[in-house]
Amino acid sequence: MKKILFVSIALAVVLTGCNTIRGMGQDVSKAGSAVSDTATKTQDKM
Repeated sequence: MKKILFVSIALAVVLTGCNTIRGMGQDVSKAGSAVSDTATKTQDKM
């Protein structure tokens, strides 16, 4: 019984961590795209 509870909790923590890291990766990607777009617009104005 304790083993099943431990495995269930561990699995929940791992799955939550994966979703959090994926979301953070998407945020970083969007920030990088914004910086790239701004650099391109600035270069076009020069």
